Amino acid sequence: MGFFDRFKQNQQAEARTEAQTHEQERLEEGLQKTKTSLFGKLDRLIRGKDTVDEDTLDELEEILVISDVGVKTTVDIIGLVEERVARDQYVSAKELDALIRDEIARLMLQNAPDRPADFSVPLPHQPHVIMVVGVNGVGKTTTIGKMAYRFAQAGHEVLLGAADTFRAAATEQLDIWADRAGVGIIKQKHGADPAAVAFDTLAAAKSRNADVVIIDTAGRLHTKGGLMDELSKIKRVMDRQIEGAPHEVLLVLDASTGQNAIRQAEAFTRSVDVTGLVLTKLDGTAKGGIVIGISNEFQIPVKYIGVGEQIDDLQVFDRRRFVEALFA
Repeated sequence: MGFFDRFKQNQQAEARTEAQTHEQERLEEGLQKTKTSLFGKLDRLIRGKDTVDEDTLDELEEILVISDVGVKTTVDIIGLVEERVARDQYVSAKELDALIRDEIARLMLQNAPDRPADFSVPLPHQPHVIMVVGVNGVGKTTTIGKMAYRFAQAGHEVLLGAADTFRAAATEQLDIWADRAGVGIIKQKHGADPAAVAFDTLAAAKSRNADVVIIDTAGRLHTKGGLMDELSKIKRVMDRQIEGAPHEVLLVLDASTGQNAIRQAEAFTRSVDVTGLVLTKLDGTAKGGIVIGISNEFQIPVKYIGVGEQIDDLQVFDRRRFVEALFA
């Protein structure tokens, strides 16, 4: 290997390290409200107490539930803390803070994948088709735009499909994001058949040799059966154009809605073959504890998280980095 090859490799390595450092800083900033809320409550719980007793554990349980960690996950954490207290004979409440952090980290990391998703890795299909679902207001269109940007920045040819034809402004919003991300978009007039838009998008993706196709869908309430039927129809039509499509179905959830996000996840995963979750608006809420609950309670992985309003503020969800940022 020549000098210039080594120099180029060193530059690329430095650029990757700088990008990772920037992302970690943005993640820590995005979780600041959650950290202040959750650990502020824990600090007030511990202050002035000398022992970890049943009352302390009851108060801890209430704090975790209020912080939207979720009932099941809270029970799991309390159980782990009780085991540690009994096994290691912790008696000082001052040690409870470190103990709780340790058990939350252990709970999140015990099922963590060896390697999180990455925008730059080779894709398993050509084109790789992603369908994005979720109710109105969760940040679905914004997420699609940011996802398109990250894939495009990683060197992939990206095409968007505006299949949310029920909401008048949806296509216009996606068009703006396509322009910002520098990617193509297939769209039709308001009220067009969403499945037809998806079909045309995949046909265009094949002719253009696109690497990634991201299909937007209507975001009506998850309690409406018609939406679920429409999503099933879109999937069937896409499969006729490209066998096996969509290859991913991502459900977008608003982290600031707390337990309602879990209820939406339960409803969608019963009706749609969701393969991954996206949690948005973590930077604007103190309810980031929902990430702990969802990553523990659902077999479906959290794939991406939104930590800000900038176009590059959609991050791959890495449990290890999340734990580091939460406890930084």
